[in-house]
Formats: sequence, structure tokens, C-alpha cells
Amino acid sequence: MRRWIRQTLKRETILVIAAILAIISCFIVHPDSQYLGYIHTHTIAQLVCLMLVVAGLQRIGVFRIIGAKMLSHARTPRLLVLIFISLTFFSSMFITNDVALVTFVPFAIAVMIMAGMEDKTVLAVTLMTLGANLGSMLTPIGNAHNLYLKAKTNMPMGDFILIMAPYSGIAAVLLVIATFIFFSSKPIPGFEGLDADTIERNILAPHPDTEAPDEIRIIGYGAGYGGWRLGVYIALFVVCTLEVAGFIPMWAMVVICFAAFMFCDRRAFFHVDWGLPLTFIAFFIFIGNMKRVPEFYTLAAHLVQIDPLDVSVGASQLISNVPSTLLLSNFSSAWKELIVGTNLGGMGTLIASMASLVSFKAVTGKYPDQKGKYLGVYTVTNIIFLAILLTAAHLIL
Repeated sequence: MRRWIRQTLKRETILVIAAILAIISCFIVHPDSQYLGYIHTHTIAQLVCLMLVVAGLQRIGVFRIIGAKMLSHARTPRLLVLIFISLTFFSSMFITNDVALVTFVPFAIAVMIMAGMEDKTVLAVTLMTLGANLGSMLTPIGNAHNLYLKAKTNMPMGDFILIMAPYSGIAAVLLVIATFIFFSSKPIPGFEGLDADTIERNILAPHPDTEAPDEIRIIGYGAGYGGWRLGVYIALFVVCTLEVAGFIPMWAMVVICFAAFMFCDRRAFFHVDWGLPLTFIAFFIFIGNMKRVPEFYTLAAHLVQIDPLDVSVGASQLISNVPSTLLLSNFSSAWKELIVGTNLGGMGTLIASMASLVSFKAVTGKYPDQKGKYLGVYTVTNIIFLAILLTAAHLIL
């Protein structure tokens, strides 16, 4: 029991904190009919359906195969790292930052070992993490708090993208510059002639003593892109995007997605991170209750009105950008500043974006003695990027 509690606290720290806060707030404001209006069902439905589609794509090996094919063209450390950063930067715009990191950081560590670049792993993974957080901020479907802000403001998707486009553009340039500075263009010995199939079998394959992932065990190495399921999942992703853009009703998206997965792959339901929507629900309850406490409402509204951009960046450093978004959006209507601030706020401390913990655990799990080095490199690099982009935000806004 104690072991299960420790594992739960470690794995779902934010959910546990959110649940405790929600329970405490229920003693302050007793449950009544107003509770029904707390939960933003639109955001929860969008989040679950998108996570379901991404889980389906993962289970047929789409991202693994794309990664292997791109890596087959890498011949130098510079190009290798640029490919890794590109994978997280662009994929996070559609599959969220945490999924991009879960998918591609293990690839990176395995390939860096084969390339004899283990001394550069910490920096490469740090830049990949920045790539995921900076790429995901461009689109409403890039991360969970953007979905919430898009639904709450009812802002057209194009307008949302236009708000964040300058920052993603600057970020892309900064990532390329950093890669050119810290990684060489000399050929990597032994990388000549590597094809996608070799990379899949010799680098990305699981250890022989462990069970192979579903997509390898069921479909096999290099077996296309999942056959007919790929077409179905792409269609489902389009359905989710159309709902986020406001072209189809929420109920239609939910019915179509759930019905499709009941037919295509029921096990995908077990691969969805249900802790995330539950965390949202807990925070909705906490914030809904605290809004009804006059003293809390007055203080929170006063603080966020001082400077919504800097306050949202600062709050994200302490409690991460998802809780900051849910909290501050209830006390300010400065939507541009909140959108930019909570997205840029994903940089900085390790907990500013909870997705960053994925990379930290991956690196320190492989290299336990590198915790201090990783935290140092990650923090310094993030502060530099945050300072540049926050300065740009003040100039633009």
C-alpha cells in the first residue's frame, strides 16, 4: 500500500495536489447546484478525444517509423540534433508537447549512444524539450491549457495561431542558432549507409528481455504505417480539429471518436493519460469554489490586473502553466497577455511545464549521476530563451 501511494504521488503529483485543493475548497464552499457550472466540459471532451487519437497513432507505430526515416538521413552531429529538435518542435503542434517528448526523447538517447555523443545528450535533450514546449504553443491543440483558452475565449483558431506565431518563429531561429553553435558538422563515424529499417531494429528496438511494444509485436518492423487504421485515425484527427475550430458540434466529435475506437482498437482507452482530464476537473472545482470567496477573488483579481503577462509567466514558474492558466483566466480578460504569458511561462523552472519532467526522468533514469548537470543546463538554457522571448512579448504587446 505504501509503495502504491509513493508511486502515485510520484507519477501524478499535480493530480494529487489538485484533488486535495478541490476537497479542501468543498469544506469552504459546500456543494450546491452551482458546482454543475464549474467544469468546462468542452475542454475535457476535446482533450480526451485528442489524447485518444494520439494514443491510437502511437499504437500503430506512426511516430516511431517517422522518426526512424528522418534519422536515416543524419550524417553529422549538427544535422542529427536538428532532426531531433524538429521532431519535437513540429510534432508537438499536433500531438502535444508531453507526447512528443515521451515519443522522441528515448529515440534521441539511444541514437546519441550509438553515435558516441553521450557527452552531448544533456544539451540535446534540453533543446528537444525547449522545441516541444515552444512548438506546442503555436496551436490550440498543442497543449492542454491552449485548448482551454481557445474554448473559453471562443477565439477563431487562425487568430490564436497569429498571436503565437511571432514567438514560435523567434524560437525556431534560436534553436537553430544554438544547434549550430554547440554541435559540429563533422561526419559521425559508422552512420554512413544506415537506413530506417536498421535504425528501427538496432537502435529503437526494445531490449530482447522485455516485451515489445504493441506496434512492433502486432505489426512488425517497417510494416508501413498501420494499414487502414492510419486512414481512420487521420480522419478522426481532422474531426477533432474541425470541432476545435467550431465547425462541428462537440457531441458529434465524442460519438465519432469513441465509436471508432470501440471498433478499431479498444485497448487504446487504456493508453490514454486519464490523470490529465481528472487534474483539470479538480482544478475547475477548486477555482470555482475559491471564486465564491470574496477575499480570495479580490486578491487574485488585483494581482493579475497589475501585469497579466508577467504575472502569468511568474505563476507558471511556481505551479506550472496549466494550473496558472485555469486560475488566472478566471480573474482577467486580457486574453492576449494570458495566452502569451502562460505559453512562454512553460520555460524557466523544471516544473514550469510538467511535460519537461518527461525529459528529466528519461535522462536521469539512464544517467543517474547527471541530475545536477541536467538541471543546470536546462535552467540556464531556459532562462536565456525565456528572457529573449519575454522581451519580444513586451515589445509586441
